[in-house]
Amino acid sequence: MFNIKRDDILNITCIIGVVLVVFAGVGCMSDTGESSKEGNQGDMSQQQDNVVLNVYHAGSLTIPFKELEQMYEQRNPNVDVRREAGGSVATVRKVTEVGKQADVVGVADYSLIPDMMMPEYTEWYSAFARNQIVIAYTEDSKYSDEINQDNWYDILRRPDVTFGFSNPNDDPCGYRSQMVTQLAEIHYDDSQIYDDLMASNTAMETTSKNGTYTVVVPKSENINPNSDKIMMRSMETELSSALETGEIDYFYIYRSVAVQHGFEFVELPPEIDLSSVEHEDMYSKVEVKRGNGTSTGKPIVYGITIPGTVNQNEHAVGFIKLLHSKDGQRVLENNGQPPIVPASTNDVDKVPEELNKYF
Repeated sequence: MFNIKRDDILNITCIIGVVLVVFAGVGCMSDTGESSKEGNQGDMSQQQDNVVLNVYHAGSLTIPFKELEQMYEQRNPNVDVRREAGGSVATVRKVTEVGKQADVVGVADYSLIPDMMMPEYTEWYSAFARNQIVIAYTEDSKYSDEINQDNWYDILRRPDVTFGFSNPNDDPCGYRSQMVTQLAEIHYDDSQIYDDLMASNTAMETTSKNGTYTVVVPKSENINPNSDKIMMRSMETELSSALETGEIDYFYIYRSVAVQHGFEFVELPPEIDLSSVEHEDMYSKVEVKRGNGTSTGKPIVYGITIPGTVNQNEHAVGFIKLLHSKDGQRVLENNGQPPIVPASTNDVDKVPEELNKYF
Protein backbone atom coordinates (compact mmCIF):
# COMPACT_ATOMS: atom_id res chain seq x y z
CA MET A 1 0.00 0.00 0.00
CA PHE A 2 1.08 3.59 -0.63
CA ASN A 3 2.11 5.63 2.39
CA ILE A 4 0.73 9.12 1.58
CA LYS A 5 1.44 11.85 4.08
CA ARG A 6 -0.84 14.83 4.79
CA ASP A 7 1.71 17.27 3.25
CA ASP A 8 1.78 15.21 0.05
CA ILE A 9 -2.01 15.42 -0.22
CA LEU A 10 -1.83 19.20 0.15
CA ASN A 11 0.85 19.47 -2.57
CA ILE A 12 -1.16 17.31 -4.97
CA THR A 13 -4.26 19.41 -4.30
CA CYS A 14 -2.34 22.60 -5.09
CA ILE A 15 -1.01 21.15 -8.34
CA ILE A 16 -4.50 20.07 -9.42
CA GLY A 17 -5.80 23.57 -8.61
CA VAL A 18 -3.11 25.22 -10.73
CA VAL A 19 -3.88 22.91 -13.66
CA LEU A 20 -7.58 23.71 -13.42
CA VAL A 21 -6.86 27.44 -13.37
CA VAL A 22 -4.64 27.13 -16.47
CA PHE A 23 -7.30 25.18 -18.36
CA ALA A 24 -9.93 27.68 -17.27
CA GLY A 25 -7.74 30.49 -18.61
CA VAL A 26 -7.36 28.69 -21.94
CA GLY A 27 -11.13 28.30 -22.07
CA CYS A 28 -11.60 32.03 -21.50
CA MET A 29 -9.09 32.86 -24.23
CA SER A 30 -10.94 30.68 -26.73
CA ASP A 31 -14.15 32.53 -25.90
CA THR A 32 -12.66 36.00 -26.40
CA GLY A 33 -9.71 35.51 -28.71
CA GLU A 34 -11.58 36.47 -31.88
CA SER A 35 -12.07 40.22 -31.72
CA SER A 36 -15.10 41.99 -33.14
CA LYS A 37 -15.81 45.66 -33.67
CA GLU A 38 -17.91 45.65 -30.53
CA GLY A 39 -15.43 43.72 -28.41
CA ASN A 40 -16.26 40.49 -26.60
CA GLN A 41 -20.01 40.33 -26.86
CA GLY A 42 -20.67 36.71 -25.86
CA ASP A 43 -19.62 33.11 -25.90
CA MET A 44 -18.25 31.03 -28.78
CA SER A 45 -21.70 29.98 -29.95
CA GLN A 46 -22.65 33.65 -30.37
CA GLN A 47 -19.46 34.45 -32.28
CA GLN A 48 -19.95 31.51 -34.60
CA ASP A 49 -23.41 32.93 -35.41
CA ASN A 50 -21.94 36.28 -36.54
CA VAL A 51 -23.17 37.39 -39.96
CA VAL A 52 -21.44 39.67 -42.46
CA LEU A 53 -23.46 42.44 -44.12
CA ASN A 54 -21.73 43.74 -47.27
CA VAL A 55 -22.61 47.37 -48.00
CA TYR A 56 -21.29 48.89 -51.25
CA HIS A 57 -21.68 52.65 -51.40
CA ALA A 58 -20.69 55.94 -52.98
CA GLY A 59 -17.52 57.53 -51.66
CA SER A 60 -19.46 60.59 -50.52
CA LEU A 61 -21.47 58.36 -48.18
CA THR A 62 -18.35 57.12 -46.36
CA ILE A 63 -18.64 59.18 -43.19
CA PRO A 64 -22.42 58.96 -42.65
CA PHE A 65 -22.41 55.24 -43.47
CA LYS A 66 -19.54 54.68 -41.04
CA GLU A 67 -21.71 56.20 -38.31
CA LEU A 68 -24.66 54.06 -39.37
CA GLU A 69 -22.41 50.98 -39.37
CA GLN A 70 -21.38 51.63 -35.77
CA MET A 71 -24.98 52.30 -34.75
CA TYR A 72 -26.29 49.16 -36.44
CA GLU A 73 -23.59 46.93 -34.94
CA GLN A 74 -24.25 48.28 -31.46
CA ARG A 75 -27.89 47.30 -31.84
CA ASN A 76 -27.06 43.98 -33.53
CA PRO A 77 -23.87 42.62 -31.89
CA ASN A 78 -23.85 39.50 -34.08
CA VAL A 79 -23.63 41.57 -37.31
CA ASP A 80 -20.38 42.71 -38.91
CA VAL A 81 -21.15 45.51 -41.37
CA ARG A 82 -18.43 45.62 -44.01
CA ARG A 83 -18.46 48.68 -46.23
CA GLU A 84 -16.75 49.24 -49.55
CA ALA A 85 -16.71 52.77 -50.98
CA GLY A 86 -16.20 53.74 -54.60
CA GLY A 87 -17.45 55.89 -57.42
CA SER A 88 -21.13 55.08 -57.83
CA VAL A 89 -20.87 53.88 -61.42
CA ALA A 90 -17.91 51.69 -60.51
CA THR A 91 -19.77 50.48 -57.41
CA VAL A 92 -22.75 49.29 -59.42
CA ARG A 93 -20.49 47.61 -61.96
CA LYS A 94 -18.80 45.64 -59.18
CA VAL A 95 -22.15 43.93 -58.64
CA THR A 96 -23.48 43.73 -62.20
CA GLU A 97 -20.24 43.03 -64.10
CA VAL A 98 -17.52 41.92 -61.69
CA GLY A 99 -19.85 39.61 -59.77
CA LYS A 100 -19.18 40.81 -56.23
CA GLN A 101 -21.66 39.87 -53.52
CA ALA A 102 -23.45 42.87 -52.00
CA ASP A 103 -26.35 43.04 -49.57
CA VAL A 104 -26.92 46.78 -49.91
CA VAL A 105 -25.97 49.21 -52.70
CA GLY A 106 -26.07 52.98 -52.09
CA VAL A 107 -25.26 55.44 -54.88
CA ALA A 108 -24.92 59.20 -55.32
CA ASP A 109 -27.25 59.19 -58.33
CA TYR A 110 -30.46 57.23 -57.83
CA SER A 111 -30.98 56.91 -61.62
CA LEU A 112 -28.02 54.52 -61.84
CA ILE A 113 -30.21 51.90 -60.16
CA PRO A 114 -32.94 51.79 -62.83
CA ASP A 115 -30.43 52.42 -65.61
CA MET A 116 -27.82 49.83 -64.61
CA MET A 117 -29.48 47.37 -62.21
CA MET A 118 -33.11 46.98 -63.22
CA PRO A 119 -34.72 44.59 -63.75
CA GLU A 120 -32.03 41.94 -63.50
CA TYR A 121 -30.52 42.92 -60.14
CA THR A 122 -33.33 44.75 -58.35
CA GLU A 123 -36.92 45.95 -58.77
CA TRP A 124 -36.96 49.01 -56.53
CA TYR A 125 -34.96 51.84 -55.06
CA SER A 126 -35.33 54.47 -52.37
CA ALA A 127 -34.37 58.08 -53.10
CA PHE A 128 -33.26 59.22 -49.65
CA ALA A 129 -31.00 62.31 -49.70
CA ARG A 130 -30.00 65.43 -51.62
CA ASN A 131 -26.75 67.29 -52.15
CA GLN A 132 -25.15 70.08 -54.20
CA ILE A 133 -21.88 70.74 -55.99
CA VAL A 134 -19.47 73.28 -54.48
CA ILE A 135 -15.89 74.35 -55.14
CA ALA A 136 -13.81 73.34 -52.12
CA TYR A 137 -10.54 74.91 -51.02
CA THR A 138 -8.39 75.69 -47.98
CA GLU A 139 -6.96 78.94 -46.68
CA ASP A 140 -3.65 77.91 -48.30
CA SER A 141 -5.20 77.64 -51.78
CA LYS A 142 -4.00 80.28 -54.22
CA TYR A 143 -6.29 83.31 -54.27
CA SER A 144 -8.43 81.89 -51.47
CA ASP A 145 -8.98 85.44 -50.24
CA GLU A 146 -10.45 86.44 -53.61
CA ILE A 147 -12.64 83.57 -54.77
CA ASN A 148 -16.41 83.91 -54.57
CA GLN A 149 -19.64 82.89 -56.29
CA ASP A 150 -19.12 85.42 -59.08
CA ASN A 151 -15.49 84.80 -60.02
CA TRP A 152 -14.67 81.16 -59.17
CA TYR A 153 -14.31 80.15 -62.83
CA ASP A 154 -11.91 83.05 -63.46
CA ILE A 155 -9.82 81.97 -60.47
CA LEU A 156 -9.66 78.40 -61.86
CA ARG A 157 -8.62 79.82 -65.24
CA ARG A 158 -5.47 81.41 -63.82
CA PRO A 159 -2.39 79.57 -65.09
CA ASP A 160 -0.87 78.98 -61.65
CA VAL A 161 -4.05 77.46 -60.19
CA THR A 162 -4.64 73.70 -60.12
CA PHE A 163 -7.96 71.96 -59.57
CA GLY A 164 -9.47 68.49 -59.54
CA PHE A 165 -12.58 66.45 -60.23
CA SER A 166 -13.42 62.76 -60.25
CA ASN A 167 -13.54 60.55 -63.32
CA PRO A 168 -16.88 61.08 -65.13
CA ASN A 169 -16.85 57.43 -66.22
CA ASP A 170 -16.62 56.15 -62.65
CA ASP A 171 -18.34 58.68 -60.47
CA PRO A 172 -21.46 60.90 -60.58
CA CYS A 173 -19.55 63.78 -59.00
CA GLY A 174 -17.25 63.62 -62.02
CA TYR A 175 -19.97 63.93 -64.63
CA ARG A 176 -21.81 66.47 -62.49
CA SER A 177 -18.64 68.58 -62.42
CA GLN A 178 -18.84 68.70 -66.22
CA MET A 179 -22.53 69.66 -66.07
CA VAL A 180 -21.88 72.47 -63.60
CA THR A 181 -19.05 73.88 -65.72
CA GLN A 182 -21.16 73.83 -68.88
CA LEU A 183 -24.15 75.34 -67.06
CA ALA A 184 -21.84 78.11 -65.86
CA GLU A 185 -21.42 79.24 -69.47
CA ILE A 186 -25.16 79.82 -69.70
CA HIS A 187 -25.57 81.39 -66.27
CA TYR A 188 -22.61 83.78 -66.50
CA ASP A 189 -23.05 84.41 -70.25
CA ASP A 190 -19.45 83.36 -70.95
CA SER A 191 -19.12 80.86 -73.80
CA GLN A 192 -15.49 80.01 -73.01
CA ILE A 193 -15.77 78.66 -69.46
CA TYR A 194 -15.98 74.99 -70.39
CA ASP A 195 -13.37 75.30 -73.13
CA ASP A 196 -10.90 77.09 -70.86
CA LEU A 197 -11.33 74.84 -67.83
CA MET A 198 -12.07 71.41 -69.28
CA ALA A 199 -11.76 71.07 -73.05
CA SER A 200 -8.33 72.71 -73.27
CA ASN A 201 -6.99 70.49 -70.45
CA THR A 202 -8.55 67.13 -71.37
CA ALA A 203 -9.82 65.19 -74.36
CA MET A 204 -13.42 65.98 -73.35
CA GLU A 205 -15.41 68.28 -75.60
CA THR A 206 -18.91 69.73 -75.98
CA THR A 207 -21.40 69.99 -78.80
CA SER A 208 -24.69 71.89 -78.85
CA LYS A 209 -27.96 71.38 -80.68
CA ASN A 210 -31.34 73.05 -80.21
CA GLY A 211 -30.32 74.54 -76.87
CA THR A 212 -29.00 71.27 -75.44
CA TYR A 213 -25.31 70.85 -74.65
CA THR A 214 -23.64 67.46 -74.81
CA VAL A 215 -20.34 66.86 -73.04
CA VAL A 216 -18.55 63.96 -74.70
CA VAL A 217 -16.28 62.00 -72.36
CA PRO A 218 -13.99 59.40 -73.96
CA LYS A 219 -13.03 56.15 -72.29
CA SER A 220 -11.07 56.71 -69.10
CA GLU A 221 -7.71 55.83 -70.61
CA ASN A 222 -8.26 58.46 -73.30
CA ILE A 223 -9.35 61.45 -71.18
CA ASN A 224 -5.72 62.56 -70.86
CA PRO A 225 -5.99 65.29 -68.20
CA ASN A 226 -3.21 67.88 -68.24
CA SER A 227 -1.47 66.95 -65.01
CA ASP A 228 0.07 70.41 -64.70
CA LYS A 229 -3.43 71.85 -64.35
CA ILE A 230 -5.87 69.09 -63.42
CA MET A 231 -5.96 66.11 -61.06
CA MET A 232 -8.53 63.43 -61.87
CA ARG A 233 -9.22 60.45 -59.62
CA SER A 234 -11.74 57.60 -59.76
CA MET A 235 -13.60 58.71 -56.64
CA GLU A 236 -14.29 62.28 -55.57
CA THR A 237 -13.21 61.69 -51.96
CA GLU A 238 -9.73 60.66 -53.17
CA LEU A 239 -9.13 64.32 -53.97
CA SER A 240 -9.61 65.42 -50.37
CA SER A 241 -6.09 64.47 -49.31
CA ALA A 242 -4.66 66.21 -52.39
CA LEU A 243 -6.35 69.44 -51.31
CA GLU A 244 -5.20 69.03 -47.71
CA THR A 245 -1.56 68.54 -48.78
CA GLY A 246 -1.62 71.40 -51.29
CA GLU A 247 -1.26 69.23 -54.40
CA ILE A 248 -4.29 71.04 -55.80
CA ASP A 249 -5.84 74.39 -54.95
CA TYR A 250 -9.51 73.60 -55.57
CA PHE A 251 -11.80 70.74 -56.48
CA TYR A 252 -15.40 70.09 -57.42
CA ILE A 253 -17.10 68.19 -54.61
CA TYR A 254 -20.39 67.63 -52.83
CA ARG A 255 -21.22 70.13 -50.13
CA SER A 256 -21.61 67.30 -47.60
CA VAL A 257 -18.02 66.12 -48.16
CA ALA A 258 -16.69 69.68 -47.83
CA VAL A 259 -18.55 70.05 -44.54
CA GLN A 260 -17.34 66.69 -43.22
CA HIS A 261 -13.69 67.55 -43.94
CA GLY A 262 -13.88 71.13 -42.69
CA PHE A 263 -12.99 72.64 -46.07
CA GLU A 264 -13.78 76.15 -47.14
CA PHE A 265 -16.07 76.18 -50.15
CA VAL A 266 -17.82 78.41 -52.65
CA GLU A 267 -21.57 77.83 -52.81
CA LEU A 268 -22.53 78.07 -56.47
CA PRO A 269 -25.77 79.66 -57.71
CA PRO A 270 -28.74 77.25 -57.45
CA GLU A 271 -29.20 77.61 -61.21
CA ILE A 272 -26.04 75.54 -61.73
CA ASP A 273 -25.25 73.62 -58.52
CA LEU A 274 -27.73 70.77 -59.24
CA SER A 275 -29.47 71.19 -55.89
CA SER A 276 -32.88 72.59 -56.75
CA VAL A 277 -36.03 71.03 -58.19
CA GLU A 278 -37.03 74.56 -59.22
CA HIS A 279 -34.17 74.68 -61.72
CA GLU A 280 -34.57 71.17 -63.12
CA ASP A 281 -35.37 72.53 -66.60
CA MET A 282 -32.12 74.48 -66.57
CA TYR A 283 -30.11 71.45 -65.48
CA SER A 284 -31.62 69.31 -68.23
CA LYS A 285 -30.01 71.51 -70.88
CA VAL A 286 -26.77 69.60 -70.32
CA GLU A 287 -26.09 65.91 -70.78
CA VAL A 288 -22.87 63.98 -70.38
CA LYS A 289 -22.18 61.18 -72.81
CA ARG A 290 -19.73 58.94 -71.01
CA GLY A 291 -17.70 56.01 -72.24
CA ASN A 292 -20.25 53.76 -70.49
CA GLY A 293 -23.57 55.62 -70.66
CA THR A 294 -25.33 58.98 -70.82
CA SER A 295 -26.52 61.15 -67.92
CA THR A 296 -28.80 64.17 -68.16
CA GLY A 297 -28.59 67.07 -65.74
CA LYS A 298 -31.06 66.89 -62.84
CA PRO A 299 -31.12 67.61 -59.11
CA ILE A 300 -28.72 65.49 -57.07
CA VAL A 301 -30.59 62.66 -55.38
CA TYR A 302 -29.04 59.63 -53.68
CA GLY A 303 -30.51 56.15 -54.00
CA ILE A 304 -30.25 52.81 -52.22
CA THR A 305 -31.48 49.28 -52.90
CA ILE A 306 -31.08 45.62 -52.00
CA PRO A 307 -29.63 43.76 -55.00
CA GLY A 308 -30.40 40.20 -56.05
CA THR A 309 -26.96 39.18 -54.73
CA VAL A 310 -28.17 39.67 -51.13
CA ASN A 311 -27.18 37.01 -48.59
CA GLN A 312 -28.49 38.76 -45.47
CA ASN A 313 -31.87 40.13 -46.49
CA GLU A 314 -33.16 40.66 -42.94
CA HIS A 315 -30.19 42.82 -41.99
CA ALA A 316 -30.08 44.55 -45.38
CA VAL A 317 -33.64 45.69 -44.69
CA GLY A 318 -32.63 46.58 -41.13
CA PHE A 319 -29.72 48.74 -42.29
CA ILE A 320 -31.90 50.63 -44.79
CA LYS A 321 -34.58 50.98 -42.12
CA LEU A 322 -32.00 52.62 -39.84
CA LEU A 323 -30.95 54.96 -42.66
CA HIS A 324 -34.55 56.16 -43.07
CA SER A 325 -35.28 56.41 -39.35
CA LYS A 326 -35.07 59.58 -37.26
CA ASP A 327 -31.59 58.50 -36.13
CA GLY A 328 -30.48 57.99 -39.72
CA GLN A 329 -31.92 61.33 -40.80
CA ARG A 330 -30.01 62.98 -37.97
CA VAL A 331 -26.75 61.37 -39.15
CA LEU A 332 -27.30 62.70 -42.68
CA GLU A 333 -28.22 66.19 -41.47
CA ASN A 334 -25.19 66.38 -39.17
CA ASN A 335 -22.98 65.51 -42.14
CA GLY A 336 -24.35 68.23 -44.40
CA GLN A 337 -26.61 65.96 -46.45
CA PRO A 338 -30.32 66.83 -46.34
CA PRO A 339 -32.51 63.69 -46.12
CA ILE A 340 -35.62 63.35 -48.28
CA VAL A 341 -38.61 62.93 -45.96
CA PRO A 342 -40.66 61.08 -46.86
CA ALA A 343 -38.35 59.17 -49.17
CA SER A 344 -39.52 58.44 -52.71
CA THR A 345 -39.48 55.20 -54.68
CA ASN A 346 -40.26 53.88 -58.14
CA ASP A 347 -42.74 51.27 -56.88
CA VAL A 348 -43.85 51.06 -53.28
CA ASP A 349 -45.35 47.61 -53.91
CA LYS A 350 -41.87 46.26 -54.65
CA VAL A 351 -40.30 47.80 -51.53
CA PRO A 352 -39.88 45.44 -48.53
CA GLU A 353 -42.95 45.77 -46.33
CA GLU A 354 -40.90 46.83 -43.30
CA LEU A 355 -39.82 49.97 -45.20
CA ASN A 356 -43.21 51.06 -46.54
CA LYS A 357 -43.84 53.56 -43.76
CA TYR A 358 -40.91 55.68 -44.93
CA PHE A 359 -42.49 56.46 -48.32
